Amino acid sequence: MKPETYRWRIVALLFFATSINYIDRQVLGLLKPYIAEDLRWGEAEYGYIVSAFQLAYALGLLVSGRLLDRFGNKLAYACAVALWSLAGMGHALARSVVGFGVARFALGMGESANFPAAIKAVAEWFPRKERALATGIFNSGSNVGAIAAPVIVAGITITYGWRWAFVITGLLGFAWIVLWLLAYRRPPQPAEAPAGAKALPWRAIVGRRSTLAICLARLVTDWVWWMLLFWAPDFLYKAHGVDLKQSVLPLIVIYSVSSVGGIGGGWLSSHLVRTGRSVDFARKTSILLCGLLALSLLFVTSAGSLWVAVALLSAVAAAHQAWASNIYTVVSDIFPSNAVASVTGLAGFTGSIFGVLAASAVGWVLELTGSYFLIFAIAGATYLLAWGILKVMIPRIGE
Repeated sequence: MKPETYRWRIVALLFFATSINYIDRQVLGLLKPYIAEDLRWGEAEYGYIVSAFQLAYALGLLVSGRLLDRFGNKLAYACAVALWSLAGMGHALARSVVGFGVARFALGMGESANFPAAIKAVAEWFPRKERALATGIFNSGSNVGAIAAPVIVAGITITYGWRWAFVITGLLGFAWIVLWLLAYRRPPQPAEAPAGAKALPWRAIVGRRSTLAICLARLVTDWVWWMLLFWAPDFLYKAHGVDLKQSVLPLIVIYSVSSVGGIGGGWLSSHLVRTGRSVDFARKTSILLCGLLALSLLFVTSAGSLWVAVALLSAVAAAHQAWASNIYTVVSDIFPSNAVASVTGLAGFTGSIFGVLAASAVGWVLELTGSYFLIFAIAGATYLLAWGILKVMIPRIGE
């Protein structure tokens, strides 16, 4: 098989893994009104459960990136998918807030490996002019997973009950593991690191100004996507009376548009490089446009109808996914392939640690104000702040 053909097949596997990843993490958010009523949760209790996932995800990112760079993608990625699939199924056994917190913690530990592994695979197999597009394609799996989740979860819950939704969705990862183990191999000569090169030591990573810039950019923006993922169904329910069955179409629209945004943001960045613009110009221009589009979130709570709110949320979700396609690619523009997973993990750790605090803060703000306005207003401005951080702290990307 030609390398060009093989590498796009790898992107297809990364796409499906990311889809499964997001299906598994989305189940709880979709079922929140039903489980909360069944187990008598409040907003704060739900925030604590989300924080348990975020904390584990953060810690897992710090560890998984190093393990992937040390042992390679093939085995480490498969083990991670097995862990998160078992943890997803384990939610069905929970009977309390603590039980759900334990299951979410295990889910977060496993799911943390997905993006470091996927970005590492892209860095190993793709030249710079194609990386943003490849990243945009596999990252669109997060949107497909978010689209598929309401359909799958609603069907299972209505037919069998909410516990079976966790069991059946958790089984998807095991089929993927078989395909991954059969298909994946390391390229004979990675683009920026010799074959078999050891993971770059932490001191060579942490001491760079570019590492700090990427970590700060992820810190101020990562929590926004988590907030949309975990609270958008609840916002639609409270602001527009949309229940689980009625939420399927709005959520499909939001995540379909975000998928287009992710691929489009990657395509734009790669297109600019292919047409002769510098990597620095391509990445920063694309990220600036994402920041401007994300300002749509400031107007969501004042939307006079469900579909105006959906349109605005769709624009923000598209902006985030386009941003993600580019910020993930920036890591591989700056660092060799034997450090990509470690840097991605470290940056993700930074963003997720803040996400732990943000998840609880969102719950507290909702209990105190009963409104999403302040949350959305702050979240909408974060992407321009992140662009400013990159502009100041990384003068030239890819050089």
